[in-house]
Amino acid sequence: MTITARFKKRFYFVAAAYFRFFANFALKRWHPRVIAITGSVGKTTMLHLIEAQLGSRAHYSHDANSAFGVAFDIVGLRGITGSKLRWFYLIFAVPIKSLFFKHTEKFYIVEIDGERPHETEFLASWLKPEVTLWISLGRSHAIQFEQQVKDGTFESLDKAITHEFATLPENTKKKVFIDGDSPLMVKSTEKIKAKNLTKADIVLCYKSELKKYSVYPDHAEFVINQHTFYFSAPMQKDIAIQLIMLEKLCSYLKLKLKTDFSGLILPPGRNSYFDGKNGLKIIDSSYNAHLISMQSILEMAKSLKVKHKWLVIGDIVDQGSIESEEHKKLADLIANANPEKVILVGRRTKKYTAPRLKELDIDYVSFNNPKEALEYIQNSTKGNETLIFKGSQYLEWIIEKLLKNPRDAEFLPRREPAAIKRRERRGLN
Repeated sequence: MTITARFKKRFYFVAAAYFRFFANFALKRWHPRVIAITGSVGKTTMLHLIEAQLGSRAHYSHDANSAFGVAFDIVGLRGITGSKLRWFYLIFAVPIKSLFFKHTEKFYIVEIDGERPHETEFLASWLKPEVTLWISLGRSHAIQFEQQVKDGTFESLDKAITHEFATLPENTKKKVFIDGDSPLMVKSTEKIKAKNLTKADIVLCYKSELKKYSVYPDHAEFVINQHTFYFSAPMQKDIAIQLIMLEKLCSYLKLKLKTDFSGLILPPGRNSYFDGKNGLKIIDSSYNAHLISMQSILEMAKSLKVKHKWLVIGDIVDQGSIESEEHKKLADLIANANPEKVILVGRRTKKYTAPRLKELDIDYVSFNNPKEALEYIQNSTKGNETLIFKGSQYLEWIIEKLLKNPRDAEFLPRREPAAIKRRERRGLN
Protein backbone atom coordinates (compact mmCIF):
# COMPACT_ATOMS: atom_id res chain seq x y z
CA MET A 1 0.00 0.00 0.00
CA THR A 2 1.40 3.40 -0.98
CA ILE A 3 1.93 6.25 1.48
CA THR A 4 -0.91 8.16 -0.22
CA ALA A 5 -3.27 5.20 0.12
CA ARG A 6 -2.39 4.74 3.80
CA PHE A 7 -2.97 8.45 4.44
CA LYS A 8 -6.37 8.38 2.74
CA LYS A 9 -7.36 5.28 4.70
CA ARG A 10 -6.37 6.85 8.01
CA PHE A 11 -7.90 10.22 7.18
CA TYR A 12 -11.20 8.54 6.24
CA PHE A 13 -11.79 7.32 9.79
CA VAL A 14 -10.38 10.48 11.41
CA ALA A 15 -12.90 12.54 9.45
CA ALA A 16 -15.67 9.99 10.09
CA ALA A 17 -14.94 10.11 13.83
CA TYR A 18 -15.33 13.90 13.75
CA PHE A 19 -18.83 13.63 12.30
CA ARG A 20 -19.74 10.69 14.54
CA PHE A 21 -18.74 12.68 17.66
CA PHE A 22 -21.26 15.41 16.92
CA ALA A 23 -23.98 13.19 15.44
CA ASN A 24 -23.91 11.16 18.65
CA PHE A 25 -25.49 14.07 20.53
CA ALA A 26 -28.50 13.90 18.22
CA LEU A 27 -28.60 10.09 18.45
CA LYS A 28 -28.69 10.15 22.27
CA ARG A 29 -31.41 12.79 22.22
CA TRP A 30 -33.43 10.62 19.82
CA HIS A 31 -32.69 7.22 21.44
CA PRO A 32 -34.47 4.99 18.87
CA ARG A 33 -34.73 1.22 18.73
CA VAL A 34 -32.01 0.49 16.18
CA ILE A 35 -32.44 -2.31 13.65
CA ALA A 36 -29.30 -2.77 11.54
CA ILE A 37 -29.11 -4.48 8.15
CA THR A 38 -25.80 -5.71 6.77
CA GLY A 39 -24.45 -8.13 4.19
CA SER A 40 -22.66 -8.30 0.88
CA VAL A 41 -25.79 -7.76 -1.23
CA GLY A 42 -29.51 -7.25 -0.73
CA LYS A 43 -29.36 -4.71 2.10
CA THR A 44 -31.42 -2.05 0.36
CA THR A 45 -34.13 -4.54 -0.61
CA MET A 46 -34.32 -5.69 3.01
CA LEU A 47 -34.63 -2.08 4.16
CA HIS A 48 -37.56 -1.52 1.80
CA LEU A 49 -39.28 -4.71 2.96
CA ILE A 50 -39.07 -3.51 6.56
CA GLU A 51 -40.29 -0.07 5.51
CA ALA A 52 -43.39 -1.69 4.01
CA GLN A 53 -44.06 -3.19 7.47
CA LEU A 54 -43.22 -0.31 9.81
CA GLY A 55 -44.11 2.67 7.65
CA SER A 56 -43.97 6.01 9.46
CA ARG A 57 -43.06 4.41 12.79
CA ALA A 58 -39.41 4.29 11.67
CA HIS A 59 -36.79 6.47 10.06
CA TYR A 60 -34.82 4.76 7.26
CA SER A 61 -31.22 5.42 6.22
CA HIS A 62 -32.01 5.66 2.52
CA ASP A 63 -28.83 6.31 0.48
CA ALA A 64 -26.76 6.42 3.67
CA ASN A 65 -24.86 3.28 4.70
CA SER A 66 -21.27 4.45 5.24
CA ALA A 67 -19.45 5.84 8.27
CA PHE A 68 -20.09 9.33 6.92
CA GLY A 69 -23.56 8.78 5.51
CA VAL A 70 -25.07 7.42 8.72
CA ALA A 71 -23.70 10.35 10.74
CA PHE A 72 -25.17 12.83 8.27
CA ASP A 73 -28.49 10.98 8.26
CA ILE A 74 -28.81 11.10 12.04
CA VAL A 75 -28.61 14.91 12.02
CA GLY A 76 -30.97 15.20 9.06
CA LEU A 77 -28.39 16.04 6.39
CA ARG A 78 -27.53 14.49 3.04
CA GLY A 79 -23.99 13.52 2.12
CA ILE A 80 -21.88 14.64 -0.79
CA THR A 81 -24.04 15.17 -3.87
CA GLY A 82 -22.33 17.06 -6.66
CA SER A 83 -19.68 19.59 -5.63
CA LYS A 84 -16.93 18.53 -3.23
CA LEU A 85 -17.20 22.00 -1.72
CA ARG A 86 -20.15 20.53 0.20
CA TRP A 87 -17.57 19.02 2.56
CA PHE A 88 -16.85 22.49 3.94
CA TYR A 89 -20.54 23.06 4.52
CA LEU A 90 -20.91 19.74 6.34
CA ILE A 91 -17.88 20.38 8.56
CA PHE A 92 -19.77 23.29 10.11
CA ALA A 93 -23.37 22.14 9.59
CA VAL A 94 -23.08 18.79 11.41
CA PRO A 95 -21.90 20.29 14.75
CA ILE A 96 -24.58 22.97 14.60
CA LYS A 97 -27.45 20.62 13.74
CA SER A 98 -26.30 18.12 16.35
CA LEU A 99 -27.19 20.69 19.04
CA PHE A 100 -30.91 20.77 18.26
CA PHE A 101 -31.93 18.25 15.57
CA LYS A 102 -33.88 15.17 16.59
CA HIS A 103 -35.71 12.48 14.62
CA THR A 104 -38.98 11.52 16.27
CA GLU A 105 -39.65 8.01 14.97
CA LYS A 106 -39.57 5.05 17.38
CA PHE A 107 -37.27 2.92 15.19
CA TYR A 108 -34.12 3.59 13.20
CA ILE A 109 -33.71 1.13 10.33
CA VAL A 110 -30.11 1.53 9.22
CA GLU A 111 -28.25 -0.11 6.38
CA ILE A 112 -24.58 -0.75 7.20
CA ASP A 113 -22.06 -1.39 4.46
CA GLY A 114 -18.89 -3.47 4.73
CA GLU A 115 -17.13 -1.86 1.79
CA ARG A 116 -13.80 -1.32 3.56
CA PRO A 117 -12.03 -2.85 6.57
CA HIS A 118 -13.17 -1.53 9.97
CA GLU A 119 -16.17 0.44 8.62
CA THR A 120 -18.79 -2.02 9.89
CA GLU A 121 -16.94 -2.17 13.21
CA PHE A 122 -16.83 1.65 13.34
CA LEU A 123 -20.61 1.88 13.01
CA ALA A 124 -21.44 -1.20 15.07
CA SER A 125 -19.51 -0.04 18.14
CA TRP A 126 -21.34 3.29 17.95
CA LEU A 127 -24.94 2.33 17.11
CA LYS A 128 -25.05 -0.89 19.17
CA PRO A 129 -28.29 -2.04 17.52
CA GLU A 130 -31.07 -3.86 19.29
CA VAL A 131 -31.45 -6.18 16.28
CA THR A 132 -29.10 -7.12 13.43
CA LEU A 133 -30.15 -8.75 10.16
CA TRP A 134 -27.06 -10.23 8.45
CA ILE A 135 -28.59 -11.28 5.18
CA SER A 136 -25.72 -12.34 2.89
CA LEU A 137 -21.99 -13.01 2.70
CA GLY A 138 -19.76 -12.92 -0.37
CA ARG A 139 -16.68 -11.34 -1.89
CA SER A 140 -18.13 -7.90 -2.53
CA HIS A 141 -15.47 -5.17 -2.65
CA ALA A 142 -12.84 -7.89 -2.30
CA ILE A 143 -10.08 -5.56 -3.48
CA GLN A 144 -10.47 -3.52 -0.28
CA PHE A 145 -9.57 -6.52 1.90
CA GLU A 146 -6.56 -7.84 -0.01
CA GLN A 147 -4.08 -5.96 2.17
CA GLN A 148 -5.36 -7.76 5.28
CA VAL A 149 -4.47 -11.05 3.61
CA LYS A 150 -1.10 -9.83 2.34
CA ASP A 151 -0.01 -8.61 5.78
CA GLY A 152 -1.11 -11.85 7.44
CA THR A 153 -4.02 -10.44 9.45
CA PHE A 154 -6.29 -13.04 7.85
CA GLU A 155 -5.44 -16.17 5.89
CA SER A 156 -8.09 -15.60 3.22
CA LEU A 157 -10.37 -12.98 1.74
CA ASP A 158 -13.43 -14.90 2.91
CA LYS A 159 -12.27 -14.79 6.52
CA ALA A 160 -11.36 -11.10 6.30
CA ILE A 161 -14.77 -10.15 4.92
CA THR A 162 -16.62 -12.43 7.35
CA HIS A 163 -14.78 -10.91 10.30
CA GLU A 164 -15.76 -7.41 9.18
CA PHE A 165 -19.47 -8.20 9.01
CA ALA A 166 -19.36 -10.22 12.26
CA THR A 167 -18.46 -7.11 14.25
CA LEU A 168 -22.09 -6.04 13.95
CA PRO A 169 -23.57 -9.13 15.67
CA GLU A 170 -20.85 -8.75 18.31
CA ASN A 171 -22.22 -5.31 19.17
CA THR A 172 -25.91 -6.23 19.02
CA LYS A 173 -28.00 -6.07 22.20
CA LYS A 174 -30.90 -8.51 21.76
CA LYS A 175 -31.40 -10.42 18.47
CA VAL A 176 -29.24 -11.42 15.51
CA PHE A 177 -30.77 -13.02 12.41
CA ILE A 178 -28.38 -14.82 10.06
CA ASP A 179 -28.49 -17.20 7.10
CA GLY A 180 -28.24 -20.61 8.72
CA ASP A 181 -27.12 -22.14 5.42
CA SER A 182 -23.91 -20.08 5.49
CA PRO A 183 -21.18 -22.00 7.38
CA LEU A 184 -19.05 -18.85 7.71
CA MET A 185 -21.91 -16.88 9.25
CA VAL A 186 -22.77 -19.67 11.66
CA LYS A 187 -19.17 -20.20 12.75
CA SER A 188 -18.50 -16.49 13.21
CA THR A 189 -21.46 -16.12 15.57
CA GLU A 190 -20.92 -19.28 17.63
CA LYS A 191 -18.63 -17.50 20.06
CA ILE A 192 -20.35 -14.16 20.14
CA LYS A 193 -18.47 -11.64 22.25
CA ALA A 194 -21.50 -9.64 23.33
CA LYS A 195 -22.08 -10.67 26.96
CA ASN A 196 -25.83 -10.09 26.87
CA LEU A 197 -26.51 -12.45 23.94
CA THR A 198 -27.05 -16.17 24.32
CA LYS A 199 -27.13 -18.89 21.67
CA ALA A 200 -30.92 -18.53 21.58
CA ASP A 201 -30.55 -14.89 20.56
CA ILE A 202 -28.76 -15.91 17.35
CA VAL A 203 -31.67 -16.82 15.07
CA LEU A 204 -30.76 -19.07 12.15
CA CYS A 205 -32.94 -18.73 9.07
CA TYR A 206 -32.94 -21.53 6.50
CA LYS A 207 -33.84 -21.46 2.82
CA SER A 208 -35.66 -24.77 3.33
CA GLU A 209 -38.48 -22.71 4.86
CA LEU A 210 -39.32 -21.68 1.28
CA LYS A 211 -42.03 -24.09 0.09
CA LYS A 212 -42.77 -22.71 -3.39
CA TYR A 213 -41.30 -20.12 -5.75
CA SER A 214 -42.75 -18.85 -9.05
CA VAL A 215 -41.30 -16.02 -11.14
CA TYR A 216 -42.43 -14.27 -14.31
CA PRO A 217 -41.12 -11.12 -16.04
CA ASP A 218 -43.63 -8.92 -14.19
CA HIS A 219 -44.36 -10.71 -10.90
CA ALA A 220 -43.23 -13.34 -8.40
CA GLU A 221 -44.74 -15.42 -5.58
CA PHE A 222 -43.11 -17.05 -2.55
CA VAL A 223 -44.74 -19.53 -0.18
CA ILE A 224 -42.86 -19.52 3.13
CA ASN A 225 -44.17 -21.58 6.01
CA GLN A 226 -47.86 -20.58 6.15
CA HIS A 227 -47.56 -17.29 4.26
CA THR A 228 -47.73 -16.41 0.55
CA PHE A 229 -45.78 -13.29 -0.47
CA TYR A 230 -46.63 -11.52 -3.72
CA PHE A 231 -44.50 -9.03 -5.70
CA SER A 232 -45.31 -7.16 -8.91
CA ALA A 233 -41.69 -7.55 -10.00
CA PRO A 234 -39.50 -10.53 -10.99
CA MET A 235 -37.83 -11.12 -7.62
CA GLN A 236 -34.97 -13.59 -7.32
CA LYS A 237 -35.34 -16.78 -5.30
CA ASP A 238 -32.61 -15.73 -2.85
CA ILE A 239 -34.84 -12.99 -1.48
CA ALA A 240 -36.57 -15.80 0.40
CA ILE A 241 -33.97 -15.48 3.17
CA GLN A 242 -34.96 -11.83 3.62
CA LEU A 243 -38.64 -12.76 3.73
CA ILE A 244 -37.93 -15.45 6.33
CA MET A 245 -36.02 -12.90 8.41
CA LEU A 246 -38.84 -10.40 7.95
CA GLU A 247 -41.35 -12.97 9.20
CA LYS A 248 -39.28 -13.65 12.32
CA LEU A 249 -38.54 -9.95 12.88
CA CYS A 250 -42.24 -9.10 12.82
CA SER A 251 -42.86 -11.88 15.33
CA TYR A 252 -40.14 -10.45 17.61
CA LEU A 253 -41.57 -6.93 17.29
CA LYS A 254 -45.13 -8.26 17.72
CA LEU A 255 -46.24 -6.78 14.40
CA LYS A 256 -48.81 -8.14 11.95
CA LEU A 257 -46.94 -9.49 8.93
CA LYS A 258 -47.68 -7.89 5.56
CA THR A 259 -47.42 -10.30 2.62
CA ASP A 260 -48.76 -8.31 -0.35
CA PHE A 261 -45.84 -6.34 -1.80
CA SER A 262 -47.51 -5.52 -5.10
CA GLY A 263 -47.10 -1.83 -4.28
CA LEU A 264 -43.48 -2.12 -3.19
CA ILE A 265 -41.25 0.36 -5.02
CA LEU A 266 -37.66 -0.84 -5.09
CA PRO A 267 -34.72 1.44 -5.91
CA PRO A 268 -33.64 1.56 -9.58
CA GLY A 269 -31.68 -1.36 -10.97
CA ARG A 270 -33.09 -3.98 -8.61
CA ASN A 271 -35.26 -6.27 -10.73
CA SER A 272 -37.26 -3.52 -12.42
CA TYR A 273 -39.52 -4.64 -15.26
CA PHE A 274 -39.97 -2.52 -18.41
CA ASP A 275 -41.73 -2.91 -21.73
CA GLY A 276 -39.21 -2.61 -24.54
CA LYS A 277 -39.51 -1.59 -28.15
CA ASN A 278 -41.12 -4.02 -30.60
CA GLY A 279 -42.44 -6.31 -27.86
CA LEU A 280 -39.21 -6.87 -25.93
CA LYS A 281 -39.46 -7.56 -22.21
CA ILE A 282 -36.69 -6.02 -20.07
CA ILE A 283 -35.59 -6.93 -16.54
CA ASP A 284 -33.12 -4.42 -15.13
CA SER A 285 -30.89 -5.63 -12.31
CA SER A 286 -27.89 -3.55 -13.31
CA TYR A 287 -27.38 -1.63 -10.07
CA ASN A 288 -24.43 -3.69 -8.86
CA ALA A 289 -22.46 -6.79 -9.75
CA HIS A 290 -20.68 -9.17 -7.40
CA LEU A 291 -20.54 -12.91 -7.93
CA ILE A 292 -23.08 -13.49 -5.17
CA SER A 293 -25.60 -11.09 -6.73
CA MET A 294 -24.84 -12.46 -10.20
CA GLN A 295 -25.60 -15.97 -8.95
CA SER A 296 -28.86 -14.78 -7.42
CA ILE A 297 -30.09 -13.16 -10.63
CA LEU A 298 -28.95 -16.06 -12.81
CA GLU A 299 -30.81 -18.53 -10.61
CA MET A 300 -33.88 -16.34 -11.03
CA ALA A 301 -33.33 -16.36 -14.80
CA LYS A 302 -33.22 -20.14 -14.74
CA SER A 303 -36.64 -20.26 -13.03
CA LEU A 304 -38.13 -17.49 -15.17
CA LYS A 305 -41.18 -18.74 -17.06
CA VAL A 306 -40.43 -17.38 -20.56
CA LYS A 307 -39.54 -18.98 -23.90
CA HIS A 308 -36.74 -16.76 -25.23
CA LYS A 309 -34.34 -15.86 -22.43
CA TRP A 310 -31.42 -13.56 -23.26
CA LEU A 311 -28.79 -12.52 -20.72
CA VAL A 312 -26.87 -9.23 -21.01
CA ILE A 313 -23.94 -9.52 -18.61
CA GLY A 314 -21.39 -6.82 -17.76
CA ASP A 315 -18.08 -7.06 -15.91
CA ILE A 316 -17.73 -7.67 -12.18
CA VAL A 317 -15.57 -4.84 -10.80
CA ASP A 318 -13.56 -4.22 -7.59
CA GLN A 319 -12.31 -7.82 -7.46
CA GLY A 320 -8.56 -7.21 -7.51
CA SER A 321 -6.42 -10.34 -7.70
CA ILE A 322 -9.45 -12.67 -7.84
CA GLU A 323 -10.84 -10.99 -10.97
CA SER A 324 -9.99 -13.91 -13.26
CA GLU A 325 -11.29 -16.52 -10.81
CA GLU A 326 -14.64 -14.77 -10.28
CA HIS A 327 -15.29 -14.24 -13.99
CA LYS A 328 -14.57 -17.88 -14.79
CA LYS A 329 -17.02 -18.93 -12.08
CA LEU A 330 -19.50 -16.53 -13.66
CA ALA A 331 -19.41 -18.55 -16.89
CA ASP A 332 -20.57 -21.70 -15.09
CA LEU A 333 -23.39 -19.78 -13.41
CA ILE A 334 -24.48 -18.41 -16.78
CA ALA A 335 -24.49 -21.89 -18.31
CA ASN A 336 -26.61 -23.20 -15.43
CA ALA A 337 -29.27 -20.55 -16.20
CA ASN A 338 -29.83 -22.24 -19.58
CA PRO A 339 -30.12 -19.03 -21.64
CA GLU A 340 -31.00 -18.92 -25.31
CA LYS A 341 -28.38 -16.21 -25.92
CA VAL A 342 -25.70 -14.49 -23.82
CA ILE A 343 -24.36 -10.99 -24.57
CA LEU A 344 -21.16 -10.12 -22.70
CA VAL A 345 -20.13 -6.48 -22.28
CA GLY A 346 -16.66 -5.46 -21.06
CA ARG A 347 -13.01 -6.47 -21.21
CA ARG A 348 -13.16 -8.76 -18.14
CA THR A 349 -16.03 -10.92 -19.37
CA LYS A 350 -14.43 -11.01 -22.82
CA LYS A 351 -11.07 -12.13 -21.42
CA TYR A 352 -12.16 -14.57 -18.72
CA THR A 353 -15.85 -15.50 -19.13
CA ALA A 354 -16.10 -15.91 -22.90
CA PRO A 355 -13.49 -18.71 -23.25
CA ARG A 356 -15.23 -20.76 -20.59
CA LEU A 357 -18.63 -20.25 -22.24
CA LYS A 358 -17.11 -21.50 -25.47
CA GLU A 359 -15.93 -24.65 -23.68
CA LEU A 360 -19.44 -25.13 -22.32
CA ASP A 361 -20.96 -24.70 -25.81
CA ILE A 362 -23.10 -21.71 -24.77
CA ASP A 363 -24.38 -19.42 -27.53
CA TYR A 364 -22.76 -16.07 -26.75
CA VAL A 365 -21.35 -12.89 -28.26
CA SER A 366 -18.85 -10.58 -26.60
CA PHE A 367 -18.33 -6.82 -26.95
CA ASN A 368 -15.92 -4.32 -25.47
CA ASN A 369 -18.44 -1.51 -25.11
CA PRO A 370 -22.21 -0.97 -24.71
CA LYS A 371 -22.62 0.70 -28.12
CA GLU A 372 -21.65 -2.50 -29.91
CA ALA A 373 -23.90 -4.55 -27.64
CA LEU A 374 -26.88 -2.24 -28.27
CA GLU A 375 -26.41 -2.46 -32.02
CA TYR A 376 -26.33 -6.25 -31.82
CA ILE A 377 -29.53 -6.39 -29.76
CA GLN A 378 -31.34 -4.02 -32.12
CA ASN A 379 -30.34 -6.05 -35.17
CA SER A 380 -30.77 -9.55 -33.72
CA THR A 381 -33.93 -9.56 -31.60
CA LYS A 382 -37.33 -10.43 -33.06
CA GLY A 383 -39.49 -8.89 -30.32
CA ASN A 384 -40.44 -12.00 -28.33
CA GLU A 385 -37.29 -12.06 -26.17
CA THR A 386 -36.91 -11.34 -22.45
CA LEU A 387 -33.65 -9.49 -21.79
CA ILE A 388 -32.15 -9.78 -18.30
CA PHE A 389 -29.45 -7.19 -17.55
CA LYS A 390 -26.83 -7.63 -14.81
CA GLY A 391 -23.40 -6.08 -14.35
CA SER A 392 -21.35 -2.94 -14.88
CA GLN A 393 -20.29 -1.29 -18.18
CA TYR A 394 -23.18 1.20 -18.41
CA LEU A 395 -25.86 -1.39 -19.08
CA GLU A 396 -28.44 1.18 -17.98
CA TRP A 397 -27.60 3.15 -21.15
CA ILE A 398 -28.43 0.14 -23.32
CA ILE A 399 -31.74 -0.30 -21.50
CA GLU A 400 -32.60 3.37 -21.97
CA LYS A 401 -32.23 3.02 -25.74
CA LEU A 402 -34.50 -0.05 -25.78
CA LEU A 403 -37.40 1.34 -23.73
CA LYS A 404 -40.83 1.49 -25.34
CA ASN A 405 -41.68 4.50 -23.16
CA PRO A 406 -38.68 6.91 -22.99
CA ARG A 407 -40.06 8.39 -19.76
CA ASP A 408 -39.30 5.10 -18.01
CA ALA A 409 -35.63 6.14 -18.11
CA GLU A 410 -36.17 8.06 -14.86
CA PHE A 411 -36.55 4.67 -13.13
CA LEU A 412 -33.12 3.45 -14.23
CA PRO A 413 -30.06 3.57 -11.96
CA ARG A 414 -27.32 6.21 -12.08
CA ARG A 415 -29.45 9.19 -13.10
CA GLU A 416 -27.40 11.67 -11.02
CA PRO A 417 -25.42 14.38 -12.88
CA ALA A 418 -22.02 12.81 -12.17
CA ALA A 419 -23.11 9.48 -13.70
CA ILE A 420 -24.56 11.22 -16.74
CA LYS A 421 -21.25 13.02 -17.28
CA ARG A 422 -19.33 9.74 -17.02
CA ARG A 423 -21.50 8.22 -19.73
CA GLU A 424 -21.10 11.30 -21.91
CA ARG A 425 -17.31 11.03 -21.63
CA ARG A 426 -17.67 7.51 -23.03
CA GLY A 427 -19.74 8.84 -25.92
CA LEU A 428 -22.97 7.43 -24.50
CA ASN A 429 -25.43 10.27 -25.07
